[in-house]
Amino acid sequence: MDDIETQVWAVDALGALAHETRLAVFRMLVTAGHDGMIAGSIAEHCGVPPSTMSHHLATLERAGLVQSERESRLIHYRADYAAMRRLLTFLVQDCCQGAPEMCGDLMAGLACDPRN
Repeated sequence: MDDIETQVWAVDALGALAHETRLAVFRMLVTAGHDGMIAGSIAEHCGVPPSTMSHHLATLERAGLVQSERESRLIHYRADYAAMRRLLTFLVQDCCQGAPEMCGDLMAGLACDPRN
């Protein structure tokens, strides 16, 4: 992706996450790991009707933040970790501005950071 395409994609991804339910769903799928979750379980956990959840999941999928896979009558959703890394990289790629001490503890807040 070139810079303009990346910016457009980032705006779409951030727009998809700008809704409380979609943000909660994305975070839930990130936590679920590579196994992901079935759409019905996601709706149940969030207390959202299945038809409404379908809309939210479709928005996240169109934004490239989640992937779906049909398993018989069920649809399995997973966070797209490569897209998440790409979005995070886009957001912080210039944070240090040549001075690494400015962003030295940026990763310290992540639970998966081995420095914690």
